Amino acid sequence: MLDTPRFFVRQIPINGDLILAPMDGYSDQPFRSLCRTLGSAMSYTEFINSLDVLHGHPRLPQKLAFLPRERPFVYQVFDSDPRRLLEAALRLQEREPDIIDVNMGCSVRSVSGRGAGAGLLREPAKVAAMISTLSRALDVPVTAKIRLGWDEEERNYLVVARAIEESGGALVAVHGRTKKQGYSGNADWDAIAEIKQAVSIPVIANGDVRTVADIDRIKTHTGCDAVMIGRAALGNPWIFARLDRDRVPESVVRKTMLQHMDSMLSFYGEQLGMVLFRKHASRYLSPQGLSAEQRRRLLTADRPAEFLYQLGLIRA
Repeated sequence: MLDTPRFFVRQIPINGDLILAPMDGYSDQPFRSLCRTLGSAMSYTEFINSLDVLHGHPRLPQKLAFLPRERPFVYQVFDSDPRRLLEAALRLQEREPDIIDVNMGCSVRSVSGRGAGAGLLREPAKVAAMISTLSRALDVPVTAKIRLGWDEEERNYLVVARAIEESGGALVAVHGRTKKQGYSGNADWDAIAEIKQAVSIPVIANGDVRTVADIDRIKTHTGCDAVMIGRAALGNPWIFARLDRDRVPESVVRKTMLQHMDSMLSFYGEQLGMVLFRKHASRYLSPQGLSAEQRRRLLTADRPAEFLYQLGLIRA
């Protein structure tokens, strides 16, 4: 029996209300696929620079790779130049994603400081023009992920959200902080609720969802269509199955961690895959109260056999 869709992104049914956030350095194919098996309802790539799409980048093929089981699949792209963004989006569309999302939330200075990411929030007219141009030119739905504004003096989230909808945007995901906040302070769920009331397109709420109880709280508080989870999924992808980490048996944690490692090695190759996996291993192992020396040995292992050997010592 097919699931009843929770909501639609234009014509695309979304059969769930929890979604892995697009996190730079984390939301790659192996981790997205793991989270999908546990209940994440959509797959967003980590953000992709349109310059890399147009001019190439050594790791671009890996950033663009996705599996059929990840659908609905979303390419998230960023740029400050509307024409360049359009050209990149047209190239990405050739790879047959389901949706293309514009990042308007990255607070990193190298991105927002040049007018991309959260830097776009300071120019609502430009946001409208970008979304309008993409919506007219692309066959797939166009969406956006935003923050509440640049800082406390420029909390223009309602203006930006309405501009996205009125320009043809099919969904808006909202991180409940300003650019200046970064990840500090508290996410403002009241503001997300205001956005949900102000637009008719689906709204995804993001920010300060750390536990399963938080999922229900933010949905009730904001009325959002879905919840986007980022940092809380690192080390606990079971949150998409509505399980807090302390409810997951350690035997399951270790089995899943090793499956994740194998998928990283297959996807990236042994050397790079092991290096990139270690940051996930750190998160999986953090609740176990390892000594500093145990952590050092595990997280400096540069070969799978050495990692498994050190893990076996801890189990003993």
